[in-house]
Order: sequence, then structure tokens, then C-alpha cells
Amino acid sequence: MMKRNKLPLLALFLIFLFAIPALGQSEGLTSSPYSLYGLGVINQTSIGRTNGTGYSGIALKSDTEINNLNPANFALIPQNSFFYDVGLRGKYNNYSNRINDETKTTVNFSNLALAFRIADRLGAGIAIVPYTDVGYTLLGVKTNIEGSEDTFESNVNGLGGMSDLKLNLGYGITDNLRFGASFSILFGKIEEEESFQVYSSALVSTEDTNYSGTRFGLGLQYDLTNTITIGSTVQFPTRLKGSVRRSVVKSLVGVEIQVEEDESDTVADFKMPLELGVGLSTNFLKFFTLNTDYKKNYWSDTGQAENIGTYMDQDIYAVGLEFVRNANSYKYNQRIRYRSGFNHDSGYLSINGEKIEGHNFTAGIGLPIGRGNNSMINLSYSYGSSGLIENILVKENYHVLTLNLSLEDLWFKKRKTD
Repeated sequence: MMKRNKLPLLALFLIFLFAIPALGQSEGLTSSPYSLYGLGVINQTSIGRTNGTGYSGIALKSDTEINNLNPANFALIPQNSFFYDVGLRGKYNNYSNRINDETKTTVNFSNLALAFRIADRLGAGIAIVPYTDVGYTLLGVKTNIEGSEDTFESNVNGLGGMSDLKLNLGYGITDNLRFGASFSILFGKIEEEESFQVYSSALVSTEDTNYSGTRFGLGLQYDLTNTITIGSTVQFPTRLKGSVRRSVVKSLVGVEIQVEEDESDTVADFKMPLELGVGLSTNFLKFFTLNTDYKKNYWSDTGQAENIGTYMDQDIYAVGLEFVRNANSYKYNQRIRYRSGFNHDSGYLSINGEKIEGHNFTAGIGLPIGRGNNSMINLSYSYGSSGLIENILVKENYHVLTLNLSLEDLWFKKRKTD
């Protein structure tokens, strides 16, 4: 007798398609002042277990859930298995400068992913995750009035970001060697609204900038031994095409007047850098899995610059550790997974000669759901900081909680008993 599907494949894809517009807005995922620059703050949160292990896992060999950090790993998806992962993220930020402190909390969905096997040694997956997040507020920005020495103050709000819709394919050349390829569609919108008072008139200027483009990547995993795996990834440079739509509304004695109607224009392409990554994963003492990753992003080769900053090459170091007593045990407490990790990001933007570095410590737990499949609730916590209190810079400390439902459905599998 065939096992009945818990959710029809069509229904899962419909859920996925309906979630794309919601995730594509990337609203409410950050409130960092550093999201003002470029396309926003680059998102490090991944899928499933890697959120608790310092966001490491380029070489992680897993056939029990989705590893979105290396397309080569999709070759290990078992026969009859269908994986899907839904994530939720909450972030609490605290900002400090020479004058005051401020806090803010944001909560939103963080990912949706599917993975399945196509043929022997060939697996595929599709995922949508935020690539960058934008969410900033600037109060009391002073600007000179053209043709005079007078100034006016304005308030600026920014919201939005970029999303990464990625298709992964992984194929096993041999039992020990796997190659993968990924194709991404990057898209999103950054909304900026500036409001100010000039004499007796109030004006609101709105600027919506849309970016879109595609990107190609490769991945590799090789098992040196039964317990040691190495991996590598590459994301090739690309250009994102941009367009902007502007409008200005003037309010005089409570009456709104359209000063400048929606006007579309093109903006300069945003250049994405060459990104290289290497990793090592090892199992030791039967109970532990250790992951170490290093990534290099060549931002300086893009030749881009901000008004008050320049893009610099970026180095990211990550290490993660997982402990499980016995993943196949009949005792529930022995199947629980405990995780910890550390991640350091040298930053890709230099402001007044200071790079905006960041680091975070992570911890997590994996709670199995039943027996007979690999479904799991993955919880993780991260504490991190970025920036520094100097000149115009801001020190940002944050706490992040993530919840991932990492589920497995078994398809076309015969029951042992009727």
C-alpha cells in the first residue's frame, strides 16, 4: 500500500507562490541605521540548523534537511523524501551614539524552501530568503536652501530590501564527490520618504527604487573520509538593473497639491561582487559535528562608492558545533540536537576610514517531531553587534530569535503493515 501524502504537491507550490510577494517586500526585517547604504544590510540568517551554528555549513553533509549554503548538498536528498522549511525571525535592536540610545523590535517571515529528489544522485530545491534588509529613520537632517544661506530640517524614512529566489541543483559524480549549481533571481524595492517644512508649506517627497537581476553560482563537496568533508562555493559577479519613481506632494493649509507626479527614471546599475567560500565539516567523538567556513567578497572590484563611504573587500569567518547523543535512538531526549557558533564579518563598507565590522554568537536546539522521518523544530538565538561609537557612526547591538519548521514528507513509500 502506498503512503498517503500529507500535503499535495500542488498545494505546497501554491503556498510557495503566494508567499513570494510577502517575502519579496522584506518589510520589517531590520531597523539598522546601516541599511541606509547600498542595497541595505546583507542578511546572514539561513535555513534550519545553520542558524544555530554561526551560519556555517558550506561543507556540511546532510541528508536529513535542507542545506541552502551549498547547492552540491542537494545531491544527498534521499529517495521518496520531500523537504520543506518555513522560517520566522524576530530581532531586537539597540542603537547607541554620543548623544542617546534607541531600541526597536521587528518580526517577520525569514524564508520558505522546498527540496526533493529528481533521479539517482540528482536533487533540486527552491528557496526564497531576504538578501538585504532596509529599515532606517533619520530625524532632523539639515539641508541648505538653494540660493541662500538658510537651512531646513527634514525627516527621512527608508523601508524594503532585496529578496533572493534561488533554484539549486546538486549531482553526485561519485559517492564521495558532489557538484552543484544555483540560479538566483534578485529583486526588490527600496522606499524612501522625506518630509520637511519650508516656510508655511509642508512637503513630502517619495522615491521608490526597484532593482532586479540574475546571478549564477557553483558548489562542491568532497568527502575526504567517512567523517571529514570539504566544500567550496562561488557566486559570480553580476549587475542589478535599477529604476526609480519619484513624486512630491505639497500641503498648504490642509490642502494637498501634487507638485511632481510620478516620474520614472533609470538609476546606475548596482554591481554585485565575486564571492568565494570554503568550508570544512567533521564528525568526532561520535556525538559532535564541527563546521568551519571562510568567505571572501570582492566588493572593491565593483568600483562603487557611497556619498560618505567606499566599498571594501569583505571577509567572513564562521564556526559552529552541534551535539546529538543518538539521532536514531528511541529515547526522545537522545535525539535532541544542541548547537552553538560564532560569526565574524569584517564589513564591506568603510565610512570615514572605519570599516563597519560585526560579529555574533549563536546558540540553538533541534527538537525532533515524531519518529520515522526527519522533521524537526529548529530554534536559535543570536547576540551580535556592529559599528562603533565614533564621529557620526552608531553602535548597534541586537538579539535575534529564529524559528524554523524543517519538515520531511515521505512520498510513494510502502507501509510495513496494513
